[in-house]
Amino acid sequence: MIKTDVLIVGAGPAGLFCIHQLGIIGLKCEVVDNLDKIGGQCIELYPDKPIYDIPAIPECTGEELTNNLVEQIKPFKTNFHLNERVEEVKKQNNYWIVKTSKAKEFQVSSIVIAGGVGSFESRKFSVKECEKFEGKEILYSIKDKNIFKNKTVSIFGGGDSALDWTIELSENSKVQLIHRRDEFRGAQSSVDKLKELERQGKVEILTKYQLTTVEGDKNLRSIGIKHEDGKIKKIETNYVLGFFGLIMQLGPIANWGLNLDKKNIPVNTENFETNQKGIFAIGDINMYPGKLKLILSAFHEGALAARGCFKYARPDEKLKFEFTTTSKSVQGRLGVKKND
Repeated sequence: MIKTDVLIVGAGPAGLFCIHQLGIIGLKCEVVDNLDKIGGQCIELYPDKPIYDIPAIPECTGEELTNNLVEQIKPFKTNFHLNERVEEVKKQNNYWIVKTSKAKEFQVSSIVIAGGVGSFESRKFSVKECEKFEGKEILYSIKDKNIFKNKTVSIFGGGDSALDWTIELSENSKVQLIHRRDEFRGAQSSVDKLKELERQGKVEILTKYQLTTVEGDKNLRSIGIKHEDGKIKKIETNYVLGFFGLIMQLGPIANWGLNLDKKNIPVNTENFETNQKGIFAIGDINMYPGKLKLILSAFHEGALAARGCFKYARPDEKLKFEFTTTSKSVQGRLGVKKND
């Protein structure tokens, strides 16, 4: 059995920053994630997509953000248990006993759920022929944008991901954006940019169309799209990208005795604790009045949840707030050399 102070479920940005916040107050943790890599949605869904709302960082990719967060927590030498998920959680005296899908057992005083939207998979095209090309020329996430350079790319969707990738890939690719409605759900600034690119001839926008056919032998050759008036249009293309959102699956979390509201976990705003004492939820999976689903918000939640964990790990000690700029004990945990 692995004994530590806190178990973090989820290795995305929220979980990674929570490791840092636990570390600077002297708590140890282990991390379990059902993905095979560190980074959560940032790595799985948009490693190359620019992120613009991280304070003091004008622009970075999901991969760059993840790498920086991993670098930040190196002093704490945290163990990650990847491609593994929590199957069972039960209370035993003052501890939580946690069992995983790989038969590991943890004894911890607190659990921090930082699982983003839980286990997830992308919504896919309903056209059966797509299965033949999925993972090759038909994709629902982008791991390497360089494969699209100088290629023809057909993007389906009307939300932020579809708009952002249309704008991004238009720099080096021939891009068509195809959506079943005239209206887009993405940010207005992205819609405005998209319209400007269309006027410049860098993007083709096709609305009120849906995918109906896919053709090709070993490789994708063309697709057929149908307008709401019944007309069929054939498009030669190298790649098809579908951005229709995610199907959320909470998995075993649904059986942890949490007061779930649909697929979200209600928390207080003092330390983001759930109705189960010692279990906290941060990031996209939690909910409270005024909730903003931003990475920035998840960082704030992780900082307060870490301090909420302290009272369970060190019930006889009082947590003293210390600034990292002045506290020699905190700097010591971070590996900073002290100047005499």
